[in-house]
Amino acid sequence: MENITGINFEHNMSAHCENGVTSNLFSHHGVKLSEAMVFGIGAGLFFVHFPLMKMNGTPITAYRPMPGQIFSRVSKAIGAKVTREKFSFSPEKSMKQLDKILKEGIPVGMLVGVFNLTYFPTLLRFHFNAHNIVAYQKVNDKYLISDPVMETPEWLSYNDLMKVRYAKGAYKPKGRMYYISSVNNDFSFAEVIENGIRSTAKSMVKYQGPFVGIRGIKLLAKNIKKWPVKYTERKASLYLSSVIRMQEEIGTGGAGFRFLYAAFLQEASVKLNNNILAEASLEMTIIGDMWRKFAVDSGRVCKKRTKEGESYNSVSDLLIKIADREEILFNNLLNIKLT
Repeated sequence: MENITGINFEHNMSAHCENGVTSNLFSHHGVKLSEAMVFGIGAGLFFVHFPLMKMNGTPITAYRPMPGQIFSRVSKAIGAKVTREKFSFSPEKSMKQLDKILKEGIPVGMLVGVFNLTYFPTLLRFHFNAHNIVAYQKVNDKYLISDPVMETPEWLSYNDLMKVRYAKGAYKPKGRMYYISSVNNDFSFAEVIENGIRSTAKSMVKYQGPFVGIRGIKLLAKNIKKWPVKYTERKASLYLSSVIRMQEEIGTGGAGFRFLYAAFLQEASVKLNNNILAEASLEMTIIGDMWRKFAVDSGRVCKKRTKEGESYNSVSDLLIKIADREEILFNNLLNIKLT
């Protein structure tokens, strides 16, 4: 079989696709960044709750920035040059361009839909069009794919790859692809870490309006108490289950992202010998445990399998406690000086 590219690409599994792709791409180009460091520098921790906007019939609740922002922020922070391309109505042209870049020895990141990824177990496929993968080798009509949520690299046929690159539905990928043109190793870790922390802290405690950051978490808590009173039991359960799904299944969200951010703070504390960051890491781990408890308790409420004292009111109260602790933590981190 003809191998049109000799790219020696190291595949590493990660908790979140965009973090993993970013880490793997930069590592390939000689800039070693762990998934946690990517997440922190890229200000990947975020929260927004829009009760008046609906997706699949439920209020929008998101625990991450828009797809692509983490990669963009990391690239900008360390001074790397990135090429992005989109082929809205030209699937064949997009595949020719992919082959061209691979022949130049450059691994290519792509945005794809999950539902038709043939290497995904059937039960794990769902309609989500903001998944990130890397293609780094082509043999005949098959591409070797580094999907960071998979344990090992996987193969996709030409037709299957084109299909997921042009998935239908919300947020169509439209053949989006991106790759690193050049990197800069002359950057200050202290500076990029400090800027990443400030960016995250600002998004959580400084945004105006009731929908973003800590205000958004408190608004969600307030609404959770209203749902069983305002809506039917089925609808209230649907709304709460959507919050859990966005938190724990799509992009790992609430608890998973808190643990990842705690890992970033811990790694930064060691790299910069900073005890304040180490203490913040421990606090964020505790907060992550609280988010996980919120998800578990909420799941029992949705399924009517509650333990004593569990209800829409109790999970709302827990969410308020989470918001209060995060508000203190991010206010403390907002003005941290590392440079």
